[in-house]
Amino acid sequence: MTSKVKKSAIGWIKQNHDEIIELSDELWNCPELGLLEFKSAKLMIDELKKHRFRITKGVGGMPTAFVADYGTGKPIIGVMGEYDALPGLSQKVSTDKDPLEAGAPGQGCGHNIHGASGLAGAVAIRYAMEEHGLVGTVRFFGTPAEESASGKVWMVRDGVFDGVDAVISHHPSSMNTGSLASSLANNSVKFHFTGKTSHAAGSPEQGRSALDAIELMNVGVNFLREHVVQDARIHYIIEEGGGQPNVVPGYARSWYLVRAPERTQVDHIYKRVLKIAEGATLMTETELRIEFIKGIYNKIPNKVLSETVVNNMRAIGTPIYTDDEIEWGKQLTKSVSRDGKIGSLRKSQRPGWEELVDVVMDTSVPDPWNDGFVSPGSTDVSDVSWMAPTMEFSTATWPLGTPGHSWMNVAASAHSIGHKSLIFASKIIASVGLDLLTDAELREKAWEEHGKRTMGKEYKTPIPEGMQPPLDMWGKK
Repeated sequence: MTSKVKKSAIGWIKQNHDEIIELSDELWNCPELGLLEFKSAKLMIDELKKHRFRITKGVGGMPTAFVADYGTGKPIIGVMGEYDALPGLSQKVSTDKDPLEAGAPGQGCGHNIHGASGLAGAVAIRYAMEEHGLVGTVRFFGTPAEESASGKVWMVRDGVFDGVDAVISHHPSSMNTGSLASSLANNSVKFHFTGKTSHAAGSPEQGRSALDAIELMNVGVNFLREHVVQDARIHYIIEEGGGQPNVVPGYARSWYLVRAPERTQVDHIYKRVLKIAEGATLMTETELRIEFIKGIYNKIPNKVLSETVVNNMRAIGTPIYTDDEIEWGKQLTKSVSRDGKIGSLRKSQRPGWEELVDVVMDTSVPDPWNDGFVSPGSTDVSDVSWMAPTMEFSTATWPLGTPGHSWMNVAASAHSIGHKSLIFASKIIASVGLDLLTDAELREKAWEEHGKRTMGKEYKTPIPEGMQPPLDMWGKK
């Protein structure tokens, strides 16, 4: 039964191969920053409507977030799709750095593929359900602003993921794997300091420098680094530091990310950062306004789902690349040194990584190797993973050694290499989703593991009470 059902879903993906790629490329061609993905969300909603999904718009307090349902009742299998871009990464499909529009956003994390693969996988499940009379619901979550405002955390807070039995997600990468690594929880926060302007030479004694407060805070936080857990990360930028040097800056603003392996560790470090910020106001006689952007949890891995993903990857078979595609990949990464690639592979801690140093596109599917590891990055998929067993797998979309969030990622995400990753991932989502829909024992095992990994810890939203998504975050001063 299951093999016939999967064959139907994969058959739909094969029949609609060109349309799936077209959707991905349309998303690539209209890159939008987080919470501003109006064109992208409409593209996806319109496509889902064609396939008779029921649409709920504006979930989680975000105009570009939505939920699409097909079917009724239990089990409810969730599929996620992202579609936000990154600022300043506009790029042509070229092996040389060459922006389409200087300074414009670009799909530097391949979220055009992320959104399209999730949608295609969910629609393929829908047609297999109809053809074979399967009971249950496939629920597609359109999740904005993963890169900035962590859209999923607002959706989780508002109960959008309540009742789902399992959640599948795909993310472009340079490897084909169902990762078992956790991730860093984090807080994102802006510090607005206000002082008094004055002539920096003629009347400096009348000025109170907001920039001084920023710099003193940064010094204090840099001293704090010695006294936090080893895997914690604290990074910042100065968004605004004054106009010109002969005017004491009356306003300055910094933006901080505080990360650590556990949510409680972030909370502890964050409290100390707040004390340092308050200390900077005392030293400079300035005022402080704290703008909390968002907070997220650490990810809960699931080996049951990871193994299910890997088994389906191997059954489907990884993409085959032409000589021209391999040469294109080599040229794309010509600026990545051999030492840089070795460092990237070593950092993955994948067994046998040494054998991949001269490989351009990874066509293997390794056993999951990183259970117990903590990824140095963060994702709002983590908050979903506390609600239900969740797996965000990856497929090879760009050459090995390619740096993340780079113009190279943008170029590959609309190249035939990226298209092959997209179709492969769509088939995996459909296959794993159908496994979960039809196999109650598989779902029970995933939930049993979920309970063991959460160890009875209660999820409490990291978002302050009454706070709403920062819809104007890109324009706020």
